[in-house]
Amino acid sequence: MSTAEQNQTIAWKDLAEALRGRVRTQKEELVLPDWLLGWIVPVGSLVLWELLARTGVLPPNWLPAPTSVARTIYEMGAAGDLWKHVGITLARVLAGFLIGAAAGTLLGALTGYVKIARKLLDPMLQSLRSVPSIAWVPLFLLWLGIQETSKIALISLGAFFPVYLNLSVAVRDVDPKLLEIGRLYRLSTLEMIRRLILPAVLPQYIVGLRSGLGLAWMFVVAAELLGASSGIGYLMVDGQMTGRAAIILASVILFAVCGKVTDWIANVVGDTALGHRAR
Repeated sequence: MSTAEQNQTIAWKDLAEALRGRVRTQKEELVLPDWLLGWIVPVGSLVLWELLARTGVLPPNWLPAPTSVARTIYEMGAAGDLWKHVGITLARVLAGFLIGAAAGTLLGALTGYVKIARKLLDPMLQSLRSVPSIAWVPLFLLWLGIQETSKIALISLGAFFPVYLNLSVAVRDVDPKLLEIGRLYRLSTLEMIRRLILPAVLPQYIVGLRSGLGLAWMFVVAAELLGASSGIGYLMVDGQMTGRAAIILASVILFAVCGKVTDWIANVVGDTALGHRAR
């Protein structure tokens, strides 16, 4: 091969490499961020839902268009009723979650750290964990009436079990070598918990708190469907009794939005706590 042909071959190779690099750069530029990818399916579903509703494929009394549901939410917000119901539901979830998480933390740490407490309490608590939420409603109504106490008690029960289970298992699975190091350095029980056990169980404990918060939102639906005169669940019942599907769908969307926002807040707080603990 002559020198000119070799130079031409090299030039073609350089051109091909440049074109491949340009295509690769264009592909990298077309990659969407994760937060935007998460919106593709919801937005696409809403657009398809709107088209099917507008063309009459979906009857309005069965599944009204998203714009009709959005208009219903706007009208309730403008009238002031929406914020009252959302605020009451948020207050119930917060109160029930705090009580249930506190009880789950206490018993989870106890059964995870003390073997005799685990043998005495864990079998009973594990059996109660399998009872459906709706099965507790008649009992709580009988014991506590239809006032706020029964609703908060039911929500607390839902938040309790994920926190209890995650913390109990996390404490139980702490590396025995860590505890042995604590004994070698003659740490007290409180120092061992603060400096060794707490950092080891914190990630799984935060997962339990987020799971408990999610179940608190599920249990508030059961609490408000029976015997409530306010709250998002009450709006669902009102929409069912009056045959207004837009009210029911608006309530479902409000539950989803409120649950997502509170979970995001819990995630941010958990990441902050883990970051401080790592430092």
